[in-house]
Amino acid sequence: MELSFKNNFSLKEFILENQQYFEGKLLNEAINVKDKIEEIRAIGNINLLKNANNIVLFVIEERKEELIAFAKAEGIVWAKYQLTLAFKLEWIQALRRTLWNFLYHYDKLRGETLSLEAFYEKEKNYNEYIDQFFSNFFINYSKYKDELLEDHRKLVENLSVPIIPINKEICVLPLIGTINSQRSMTIQEKVLFEIKEKHIQTLIIDLSGIAHIDEEITNDFMKIIEGASMMGCRTILTGLRPEIVRGVVLTGINFNHHADFKGTLQQALNEVLFK
Repeated sequence: MELSFKNNFSLKEFILENQQYFEGKLLNEAINVKDKIEEIRAIGNINLLKNANNIVLFVIEERKEELIAFAKAEGIVWAKYQLTLAFKLEWIQALRRTLWNFLYHYDKLRGETLSLEAFYEKEKNYNEYIDQFFSNFFINYSKYKDELLEDHRKLVENLSVPIIPINKEICVLPLIGTINSQRSMTIQEKVLFEIKEKHIQTLIIDLSGIAHIDEEITNDFMKIIEGASMMGCRTILTGLRPEIVRGVVLTGINFNHHADFKGTLQQALNEVLFK
């Protein structure tokens, strides 16, 4: 396919006039992405070819602010729909090669020979713009991914420390599974924060779902109970199985000054609600 050219064509007009050729050349350069075009469009409603044309126009017209804004939006979309970052890298590199191919043909058809200084200045400007695009794309891609991970972390923390309000003053914290040092720290932070935010007067911690508590975790629980007491919150422990009680007794740690004990959660609720 021959390139269409007129002597008065600007670079933008030359590329737009030969858009079909440009897109074909771009697809041939992006070997792995080529077969993913429709899949990417279906997943994230992303038209890679249209977006490539936008990027090229931003670059050759040196529309830096629009280029960066477009890159940021693209980064978020790719992260949101979990599209492969390697495809984007290959696509941008293919776009860079295709643009330089067109620059070569444009100057050749115009019969213009650039000086060494002019060539390197053009190379510097265009490549810097393309690098700016990918840099801002990657930063916002990573930022969105990090925010997702943080949201998931907070969700897991909330699920692992489910403080349930019974009324304005009473809350229940049912704990299930294994308590390690990391989770113990999370429990402490969440308990003290919720006592302050919700003005909790009584916190019932149900341990019937806990399999084992070692000496380190027992010490951590003591700190949680002492902290709650310092904030004016009464703590009631329920559901302690015999093996857990034996373990606590062996540590020599005494909870009696800061916590009350009830056999079951129901007994604790009956006392605090109906006494």
